[in-house]
Amino acid sequence: MTESSLTSVVFYTGSKSYDGRAVVVFSMVATHADLNLETVALLSNGAATVASSASESPAVSGAVVLSTCNRYEIYAEAPAPEDREAARSALVAEISRRSGLPEHTVSDIFRTKDGSDVARHLFAVSSGLDSAVVGEREIAGQVRRALISAQEEGTASPSLVRLFQAASRTAKDVGTQTALGSRGLSIVSVALDLATDLTDNPDWSSKRAVLFGTGAYAGATMALLRERGCTNVAVFSSSGRAEEFAAARGGVALAPEQLPGAIAEADVLIGCSGSTTPMEAVELAAIRSDSPQQLIVIDLALTHDFDPAVGSLENVELVTLESVRLAAPQEQAEALAQASRIVDSAAEDFEAQRQARQADAAIVALRRHTMAVLDSEIEKVRARHGCTAAAEEVEFAMRRMVKQLLHTPTVRARELAAQGREAEYLAALDALYGISVELPSVVAETLGEEPAQETADGSQSGEDCPVDHSRAG
Repeated sequence: MTESSLTSVVFYTGSKSYDGRAVVVFSMVATHADLNLETVALLSNGAATVASSASESPAVSGAVVLSTCNRYEIYAEAPAPEDREAARSALVAEISRRSGLPEHTVSDIFRTKDGSDVARHLFAVSSGLDSAVVGEREIAGQVRRALISAQEEGTASPSLVRLFQAASRTAKDVGTQTALGSRGLSIVSVALDLATDLTDNPDWSSKRAVLFGTGAYAGATMALLRERGCTNVAVFSSSGRAEEFAAARGGVALAPEQLPGAIAEADVLIGCSGSTTPMEAVELAAIRSDSPQQLIVIDLALTHDFDPAVGSLENVELVTLESVRLAAPQEQAEALAQASRIVDSAAEDFEAQRQARQADAAIVALRRHTMAVLDSEIEKVRARHGCTAAAEEVEFAMRRMVKQLLHTPTVRARELAAQGREAEYLAALDALYGISVELPSVVAETLGEEPAQETADGSQSGEDCPVDHSRAG
């Protein structure tokens, strides 16, 4: 799966889900690989609040939004398989409302995948394998921040937290174990390389730059400018955050009235703000009418900070995200193959762990059912014989027998889960015992309580007649 598609991805728990519920994840990916950036930007309008708004629907039990300069993805969880379409519709409706695009247009963009493809896609994205600049490092941070934002907004469900945390671990492994990490490439670094190639004077230490924006890309740009020796950087933000940014990262904050003069003297303009009012070519030409030096304009904003027509002005060179995509170097085949193997392995491990959690749900349900029957029988023995040695012997024998009886079903639960056949096990529990299995996230909480209530040999804490545990096998 590549950035050239918009994809809806679904996690199914099997033909018979736990308590009738499953996790549904939509991965909606819009990129300049097959869509112009204006369309991507239009879809991304209000992306920061889509998760919280869509989560008001009972069909959406969790959501995380990943929105960057060239992609827009939403991962959302629904409480039941029958809620999947309603969850999808709620997300489509919210995107349509914010973007102004008809719902059917947004809906037609989606395709659906299931199983480990969900993790494989996000892991590849986080590792930079699905980027315009293969192996870029900014995307891993953006994935982390997407999860943090969702957690702060209260829209990140436990399943989505596990998914995104695993994606971050995978990105770290790709970065440390392959040559992709050693290159240190990023969209910003490739853009600055292009600017170096286009400039009459490649010495960055002598250049005067004006940086628009104070977000993540602006921060990465400032760091790379310093690495290249460019220290004369003025920062402008229409939101008024330039002073705070400059104090933390360097540079000089510009007031609105100072901006025209800084632009007139600049050698490089770098746009990272995504302004709703891009600088028009005629406006830039007027400001630069008395400026003889060459100007490099780097526009890294999803919604342009500069009218594309500025590239046609005399003595002006324009670098855009499309320029970066076309100029991005092709990584060595072996490095990409190695990174892909890491991603595939991580996705398989994540799916196996997810299935194991489902097995835990079934195991806990069976154990609770069996122990409830056992406790009922033991109470009958105590009621008849009291706390005698004979009663103790009977209780010990019964608990040991139950422990042995549960061993094979427990092993089989994990084996079937590893094979993706947990639905068969759940069907057997339902048919034989009438056991209803809860959501894995719910069971995860009860799993933590079980050991405090039950000892290793199956005896219960707080018993009226404690068993001599030293004899337990």
